[in-house]
Amino acid sequence: MRLGRLPARILTTWALLLGAAASAQAADIKALRIWEGPDYTRAVFDVSGPLDYKLFELSDPGRIVIDVRDGRIAEGLGAPSAKGMLKAVRIGKQGKNDARIVLDLGAEVRPKSFLLPPAEKLGYRLVVDLYPKQKPAPVKTVKQVLPGEPRPVVIAIDAGHGGEDPGALGATGSHEKNITLQVARELKRQIDREPGMSAILTRDGDYYVKREDRYRKAREARADLFISIHADACPGSCETARGSSVWVLSTRGASSEAARRLADRENRADLIGGVSLDDKEDSLAAVLLDLQQGATMDASNAVAEHVLVALRQIGPTHRRQVERANFVVLRSPDVPSILVETAFISNPAEEKRLKDSAHREKLAAAIIDGARNYFRMMPPQGTWFAANADRFRPSRHVVGRGETLAIIAERHGVTPGKLRSANKLASDSLRVGDVLDIPAG
Repeated sequence: MRLGRLPARILTTWALLLGAAASAQAADIKALRIWEGPDYTRAVFDVSGPLDYKLFELSDPGRIVIDVRDGRIAEGLGAPSAKGMLKAVRIGKQGKNDARIVLDLGAEVRPKSFLLPPAEKLGYRLVVDLYPKQKPAPVKTVKQVLPGEPRPVVIAIDAGHGGEDPGALGATGSHEKNITLQVARELKRQIDREPGMSAILTRDGDYYVKREDRYRKAREARADLFISIHADACPGSCETARGSSVWVLSTRGASSEAARRLADRENRADLIGGVSLDDKEDSLAAVLLDLQQGATMDASNAVAEHVLVALRQIGPTHRRQVERANFVVLRSPDVPSILVETAFISNPAEEKRLKDSAHREKLAAAIIDGARNYFRMMPPQGTWFAANADRFRPSRHVVGRGETLAIIAERHGVTPGKLRSANKLASDSLRVGDVLDIPAG
């Protein structure tokens, strides 16, 4: 179709990407996808290469117009159904050589557009994000709703990947982004039923959330714990790798070469999911400094040990110990953060279990068991766990770095002899990761 002339009263923004205009070639517009999230609506156009385009806004009725110089529309390209702030999408020719895309709006928006280079199996993509002009009122935290009363501990659950970023591909075609969302929802369901616990999700649909926004949501909710959910894949043709694993941030280096590769892959998610890099600040050094100077990393290590022990109760874990790597998503300076690789989605047997709701219930229950035992041992001030500390005695203790039998016994109000007897220890020698049963005082 041919779209008519546009009024002269427009706000124009020129965007020339990946080189000068002379280097931009004719661009094929091959496909269009729309993703709806709670914070913005995203339109993603698959294009054949770098392009020269002009984006401008029109009112009465509100719409966004994108003119692509020397743009060609692929045969059979249709507009998807309306979603979010988009009422409709129209695609047609403008003049002899250009393509025109019109986004009909259902609300006032602030548009942002950028071109993504090829990443993984995806080619060039033109991304148009539509943000509402009126920001929604901030969600109140549990602490704000219940001032002066013991509050629940707040756990932020992060379903990895989403939207344009499918994550790892399962042996029979499952997408990691769907598995992680199912696990995250089940985890939230069970947490919200637990006394003294409440959960929030960083995403609750098929859309992408950039890495910094994931832990920022946890900080805004004043979360006491951040848990990022993933499903690993073995590179190459390996289908026998199995077991869950638990990760914490490393500020120095990864615990293995495989850990480094995994972190690199996860940290590239923004290139796949689609994030503009024109507004980034290099604040990593300051964040890591805050982490090293605070107790956040020690708390992350402690809760990770508890979760790993709980996961061992429902199946084999990939490693005996907590692993470490430089995951961007775990960089919150003041919220203890762990990343759980639930299983190897590339293993057909483990993929089958992850697709089973009963197994996901067991998986979520194990993660909660580990978190609950941690909060009973180290209750945050002002929480329900702190108010009920006298009612609970941790049933077990995971030995951490620098801990001795005497230190652990004093912490739990028992004698070293009772602790030694309850665990049938021949000596006071302990290893990091050992699990001790705690007897009554």
